[in-house]
Amino acid sequence: MAKKIYELESRMSPESRQRAHEKAREMMRAMPLQELRRARGLSQKALAEALNIKQPSVAKMEKRTDMYISTLRSHIQAMGGELEVIARFPDGAVSITNFADIEA
Repeated sequence: MAKKIYELESRMSPESRQRAHEKAREMMRAMPLQELRRARGLSQKALAEALNIKQPSVAKMEKRTDMYISTLRSHIQAMGGELEVIARFPDGAVSITNFADIEA
């Protein structure tokens, strides 16, 4: 029988609970587009309607490993987000601004 998460959490030590929450936050910071869409509570059909495309196009987009930044930006905006391109280096991170006004 499946157990509810709060039942399992109640048996965990505070330290274990904290580690589990940190791991969950870490996992939420990095995920494929399909999982991001699901986490945002959107179906492929709803996202397709927001993008004015057909649902199979959303499925195809979510499977791509290479796409235009403008395509990714529209996908993220349709989910209610904003796309930032950030380059990370050992000595710090830099936001790449070339793409900021791509729609203009």
